[in-house]
Amino acid sequence: HVQLVESGGGLVQAGGSLSLSCAASGTITSINTMGWYRQAPGKQRELVASMTAKGSTNYADSVKGRFTISRDNAKHTVSLQMNNLKPEDTAVYYCNFKSYLSLDYWGQGTQVTVSS
Repeated sequence: HVQLVESGGGLVQAGGSLSLSCAASGTITSINTMGWYRQAPGKQRELVASMTAKGSTNYADSVKGRFTISRDNAKHTVSLQMNNLKPEDTAVYYCNFKSYLSLDYWGQGTQVTVSS
């Protein structure tokens, strides 16, 4: 049974920084893409950033230049460094792993709140 566990959310003032981490427990293999999604109240879940096993990254336009994704393939972890946070970044952030076999794994979510 695979579980993804996020950590690092919290409350921060606008302009501040937070770092999120996600670690997988259980037997997990053949992971291609690791990424972060977020969902604000009343909105759909959206991709924030992702990174393939080969290192290709994809960022939402709204976070480019402020957020940085990184991963450790050996440890099955992915992190998201968030700088210059804005109130509109407030959301529940979810970690996601996608396998080469089209399996999706999700974390339970961690709350990020940015005050103005």
